[in-house]
Amino acid sequence: MKKLFISLFLMLIFALPAHAEYGTAPDVQALIERSVISYAAYGKRDQEALTRLAEADPARYEKWNRIMDLWAAPVTVHEALPDNLPKDNTLCLTALGFQLNPDGTMREELIERLKVLKAAAEKYPEAVLVCTGGGTAANAPDATEAGRMAEWLRTNGIDPDRIFVEDKSITTAQNAIFTFDLLAEHCPQVRQIALISSDYHIATGTLLFGAEAILRDSAIVVDSNAAWHAPSGTLSAMFQAGALIELSGDVETAFEIYYDNYDIHELPPLNR
Repeated sequence: MKKLFISLFLMLIFALPAHAEYGTAPDVQALIERSVISYAAYGKRDQEALTRLAEADPARYEKWNRIMDLWAAPVTVHEALPDNLPKDNTLCLTALGFQLNPDGTMREELIERLKVLKAAAEKYPEAVLVCTGGGTAANAPDATEAGRMAEWLRTNGIDPDRIFVEDKSITTAQNAIFTFDLLAEHCPQVRQIALISSDYHIATGTLLFGAEAILRDSAIVVDSNAAWHAPSGTLSAMFQAGALIELSGDVETAFEIYYDNYDIHELPPLNR
């Protein structure tokens, strides 16, 4: 099914007319998606699509070319935060959520991520903390990942005044979108984000938070992390492509990619 979807999608976007009117939004969006899907499928840049994007919309080309550079850059995953991060509240420790149990309790993986976050928060006591993740409990509609995370942190000695809750997001792309919204409203002093998650999730988180910073011309940099070493778990390049397409604004195509690549049908409807 996945190969069929990719083939059909590439057939559609590669069928763009060679001399189309590039100024219209649908054509520009199709070129962005062709660039992203091609890279995920083949591991190399679609230079033709990027060249046509540069001709159609130089400003969006500049951003998406930077995002492609970010995607291609290696990401080193750390067990703990480095010692050279800002010692004040310009640093934000952002913990990515994980699907809750049906009854609304946290799964082991999310608790382990929180232990990493607690150690990071103690190492950088002036940093602000963002817990990000929405309602993913099948039988507890009022429970959210971020809400449970914040409760755990408060119970384990972290100052509640440092903790900010982003509890609307369901996807990692939404983690990035809504976290940047939260920081803009409540913590405009933040200039650096350190991501906290499981090891297999760090590269995707770094890509998406970095891409969101590029897309909104933010001065915030995302260049450090600390992770729990999970016994299993993977996120494919095609999943990353879907997430980038979600950031670009085409939620429908993004969700088709998610559902085609991963068994997430037990989650509530995904909406931006």
